[in-house]
Amino acid sequence: MPNTQPTLQAALSQELRHELKLTRRLLERVPTAQFCWQPHPKSMTIGGLASHIANLVGFLELSLTGPDTDVTTVAMPNSATTDEVLRRFDVNGENIHKALEQVDDATFHGQWSLRHGEQILLTLPRAAVARTMVLNHLIHHRGQLSVYLRLLDIPVPAIYGGSADEAPQRA
Repeated sequence: MPNTQPTLQAALSQELRHELKLTRRLLERVPTAQFCWQPHPKSMTIGGLASHIANLVGFLELSLTGPDTDVTTVAMPNSATTDEVLRRFDVNGENIHKALEQVDDATFHGQWSLRHGEQILLTLPRAAVARTMVLNHLIHHRGQLSVYLRLLDIPVPAIYGGSADEAPQRA
């Protein structure tokens, strides 16, 4: 009987497309004029949070392109406008899917390390990087961003169901 299970990278790609679409809907609502706003002095600004979300989307690509990544050599710029955040988010999203097309499941089971210069900060299988450091991390910060939007009285889009501001959109 043939294996009807999708490859790991195909399943991840499909899940990422869905999560990126939901995340972009929140990022579109971040007002440039409010980029310096933060709900608490210990919290990130809304602009910093939006930039972080756009940057972390590119982290999976980094883990797929070599055995390790040195954080001292990776640019993670803060965007100054919503349009810049969306452009970076879109480019990183496209690059993830291109990178996923170039790897096989064996690559996901291989180890990848995050370094700071010569110091190894962590080593994980790429599948764990994809799940915990990218997808779960993205969803966590998307939740944060939805609270920021609510506190600014900006309508929160439906994510996995309806929100107090709108019904769910059909894909």
